[in-house]
Amino acid sequence: MKILLVDDEELQLLRITNAAKKSLPEGSEFYTYTNPILAYEENVNTKFDIAFLDIEMPQINGIQLAKKLKKTNPLVNVIFVTGYDKYALEAYRIHASGYITKPVNERKIKDELAGLRYQVSLEQNHKIQVKCFGNFEIFCNGEPLKFQRSKSKELFAYLVDREGAAINVNELNAVLWEEDHKSYLRNLIADIQSTLASVDASDVFIKRYNECYVDINQIDCDAYEYKRGNADAIRMYRGEYMIQYPWAVFDSDFRRQIFDD
Repeated sequence: MKILLVDDEELQLLRITNAAKKSLPEGSEFYTYTNPILAYEENVNTKFDIAFLDIEMPQINGIQLAKKLKKTNPLVNVIFVTGYDKYALEAYRIHASGYITKPVNERKIKDELAGLRYQVSLEQNHKIQVKCFGNFEIFCNGEPLKFQRSKSKELFAYLVDREGAAINVNELNAVLWEEDHKSYLRNLIADIQSTLASVDASDVFIKRYNECYVDINQIDCDAYEYKRGNADAIRMYRGEYMIQYPWAVFDSDFRRQIFDD
């Protein structure tokens, strides 16, 4: 997790940084600045998860800096830190995630972290990233991956939920449809294969005689990280899992396992 902290007063910056380090997961990267212009110029392409910004600063104020950051990273969680309440309305007009009044302490920061507007990103180690929390989505190097058929995405989601287990075509047919559609299922499998091949990620999906599976060692997945105890993934889970698919909402492997633990 990448964290930006900007306050033109060194003592205040130190206080905010110390409180943030006590509140955020171990391994987070902290970028601290007393100069807001330098903070922006040195990090134009840095994808921060959270930015703690003082509002009243020389040269450009925190709200102006937030607008600049959001132009290159719209999903950054901006938390304003200020000694005054008068900026609250303007802060929320730019979709800030939080607003802390000084003096800053660990409790205030934790309260704001609990309600972040945008999910924090997990470290990417593979070309294909899968998001299971909320709506199910698939990305390739951070960009949405689109199949030709919408049902292909649901088939892939079910295989992700089964965590690398080889699933036969009869089970897949029963999950996706009430009637026999095995011939159409072959089209979905071909769609998945061709789409992954187009982004040089064929090794993610394995098809064998009458069964197929996802190689879980070739993807990044928030649900897998949750079960590994990743603090960022645990923070991201809000009780919603692949909510567009009824079988996932009521009877997924992930839900069974976390509720049994």
